[in-house]
Amino acid sequence: MKRVVIACSMLVAVFHAVAQSGAEGYWQQHVDYSMDIDMDVRTYRYTGKQELVYTNNSPDELDRVFYHLYFNAFQPGSEMDVRLKTVNDPDSRMVTNKGTKEEPVYESRIEVLKPDEIGYIKVHSLVQDGEAVEYKVEGTVLEVDLAKPIAPGASTTLVMDFEGQVPLQIRRSGRNSAEGVALSMTQWYPKMAEYDFEGWHADPYLGREFHGVWGDFDVKISIDKDYVLGGSGYLQNPQEIGHGYEEEGTKVKRPKGKKLTWHFIAPKVHDFTWAADPDYIHDKLETASGVTLHFLYKDNKEIIENWKNLQPRTEALLDFFSKNIGPYPWKQYSVIQGGDGGMEYAMCTLITGERSFGSLVGVTAHEMAHAWFQHLLATNESKHAWMDEGFTSFISDLAENEVMEHNRPNPFENAYRSYFMLAHSGKEQPQTTHSDRYAENMAYSFAAYSKGEVFLAQLGYIIGQDKLMETLGKYYEDFKFRHPTPNDFKRVAEKVSGFDLDWYLVDWTMTTNTIDYGIKEVAEEEGKTRVTLERIGLMPMPVDVLVVYKDETYETFYAPLRMMRGEKENPYPNLKRTVLPDWAWAYPTYEFEIDRPKSDIKAIVIDPSELMADIDKSNNGMTYE
Repeated sequence: MKRVVIACSMLVAVFHAVAQSGAEGYWQQHVDYSMDIDMDVRTYRYTGKQELVYTNNSPDELDRVFYHLYFNAFQPGSEMDVRLKTVNDPDSRMVTNKGTKEEPVYESRIEVLKPDEIGYIKVHSLVQDGEAVEYKVEGTVLEVDLAKPIAPGASTTLVMDFEGQVPLQIRRSGRNSAEGVALSMTQWYPKMAEYDFEGWHADPYLGREFHGVWGDFDVKISIDKDYVLGGSGYLQNPQEIGHGYEEEGTKVKRPKGKKLTWHFIAPKVHDFTWAADPDYIHDKLETASGVTLHFLYKDNKEIIENWKNLQPRTEALLDFFSKNIGPYPWKQYSVIQGGDGGMEYAMCTLITGERSFGSLVGVTAHEMAHAWFQHLLATNESKHAWMDEGFTSFISDLAENEVMEHNRPNPFENAYRSYFMLAHSGKEQPQTTHSDRYAENMAYSFAAYSKGEVFLAQLGYIIGQDKLMETLGKYYEDFKFRHPTPNDFKRVAEKVSGFDLDWYLVDWTMTTNTIDYGIKEVAEEEGKTRVTLERIGLMPMPVDVLVVYKDETYETFYAPLRMMRGEKENPYPNLKRTVLPDWAWAYPTYEFEIDRPKSDIKAIVIDPSELMADIDKSNNGMTYE
C-alpha cells in the first residue's frame, strides 16, 4: 500500500484560561525547612541541623510521620541494590558488565561499594516541639511515632540533627561523576514524605520517581571556599560569595576562614538540590522575561563552546514553555553539569555536559520542561509517571522542533514508534502500574515517556489541536502549585472541549487495549462508493478518513465516537468535510457512502495525520491506479 499522509499542523498558540479551580474539599500539606549544613569535601561527609515546621491541612489527625532517607539506597544489600540484581534489564549506569555484549553478566555497582564509598543519612536526634520522639530506620524510610498527634489545621516543629555521606556517583546523586563533577547533591537530606487524600506515600527508594510536600526552604551550606555552588533557590549573600553571583560592580567581601557559607531561599517548591565543584564556570543570562538563567559547567575546553551556545537557546525554550503552558513563576533557573544523565529539580536541572550540541539542547529542553510538569504541576510521579515524563516529552519535543528549527511535520514521531514497539513486545503493563513495579525498565520507560507523550498528541487528534493547547493552559491555571491527578487533567480537557473523555483515560492508561482500525471493503453501488470500516482493536476512537480523487481533489469524512458525545472542529479547514453519524463502539463495522464512483478514487486513508496510535497501519489505506 502506498501511504498517503496529510501532516497535521502542530499549533503552539497559548489559550490561557482565567478561572481558578473551584474543586471543593481539596487540601495539601505544607512544610517549611530550615537547614544548616557543613560539608567536608575531603571525606564527602556532612553534618546537618534541620528545623521543619509541618502544617497538617488534612482532615485527619496524624500520630506519625515518615521521612525519606534516600542516600541509604546506596549500600550493599539495599532494596535498590537487590532490584538491580534481579531485574532483567538493569540500568546500564548502575551496573558493570562482567560478561560480553552478547552474553552480559551484570554486577551491581552498589554491591561493591566500600564503607567510605556508600551513601547514608544517619539521624542522631529528633524532637517534636522540644519533646523527644521515637523513630526507627527501615531502609530508605524513617518511621516516626510523634510525641503528640498533629490535629487538623495544626502545625508542629520537628528538629533533627543528622549526618550524611555522599556515595560514589551511581544514580542521580553522588560524588566524582564520570565527567568529574565533585558533588551532585540530590535527594541528600531527610525529606518529609507526602500525605494526601490517598494517605502516606513513604515509598522505598529504588531509583525511580518522587513525590514531595510543598513548602519553603531556607538552606545554609558551608563548604570549602574554592567550590562554586548552584541549585534551587535564590542566593541571599552574593556579596560574600563572589564566583559571578554578585551584582555587576559590587565589591565582594568574603569572610575569613577556609569555608564560605552559601545561603539559599527557595519559596513554594517541593524539593531542594545543589551541586558543587571547584572548577565550575558560572555564566549568567538576564532574560527579557526577567528570569535569570545560571549555567554552571566544568572548565573543559571540549565543552565550553557548546555550553556558551546553549544559553540563548535556553532562553528561547523558557519563552516557549511560558507561552504555551503558563508563565514560569520563579525568578531564576539553573542548568548545571552534574548527575548521570538529565534530571529535573526545583528551579534547576542537573545534566551531563559532554554531549553534542543537539543533545545538550535536547536534554535541557526536556529537563526545563519538567519545571512545569512536575515542579509546578506536581503529580505523584511514582503512581503517574506518564503525566510527568509524557507531558514533558510532548511539550519539549514541540519546543525543540521550533527552537532548533527542525520543522518536522510530526515532532512526536519517535514517541509513536517507541509506543508501537512496546505494544507489540508482549511486555506492556498498564500506565497505572506503580513506577517501581514494572517487570522491566524498558516497559517502564516506553510507558512513561513514549506512551505518555502519545496520550497528549493523540488527545489533540481527538479534541483538536487548539483545544489541546487550551487544555494545557487551563490545566496550568487550575492546578499550578498543586498535586493534580489523571482525573483532574481529564476533567480540564472535558471542560475545554465539551466532550466526554473518560473512555480515553480508562483505555489508554488503565489497560493495554490497543487501537486498530482498518478499511474492510470498498465497493461501487449505483454510481456511488460504499466504504466499510472495521474496528479490530478493543480501544475506541473517532475516525477521520481522507479520500483522494484522481482529479487531485480531496475530501474528508469524520465518524465521531458516540461515547465522546461531541464532534471536533474540522482539522483541515481547506478541505470539504462530511460529518457522519456516530459510530458506537460495540459495532465492529461501520459503513458510509461517497457520492462518487469508485473509478474516480485514487486513495482512501484512515487518519491522514497519523496522530491516532493505530498499531497496524497496513490496513489503513487503499490506493487505486
